[in-house]
Amino acid sequence: MIDKNAEPFALPEEETLYDLAELFKIFGDSTRVKILYALFETELCVNDIAETLNLSQTAVSHQLRILRANKLVSGRKDGKNVRYSLADDHVRTIIDMGLEHIEE
Repeated sequence: MIDKNAEPFALPEEETLYDLAELFKIFGDSTRVKILYALFETELCVNDIAETLNLSQTAVSHQLRILRANKLVSGRKDGKNVRYSLADDHVRTIIDMGLEHIEE
């Protein structure tokens, strides 16, 4: 039953909803989620991530480009290498909340 005295429901702007849907698409690839997990504790370079996850460097680099473009990871130059880390605590929170949801 709809409460006629309630405040009208206001959806966010269409562009905001689109951006939110695009963000969640990024988490729809298990390789990207594995990479994010690998970065939970420490910075890693492409080689370290590839070795840890038993993936090719090419595959890791491709996924890191997507994660970086969507502001989920950031990179820091360290000599010839780039060391990647989670962009901020929101990334961990999103994954933790997703896990909590599926484990209920």
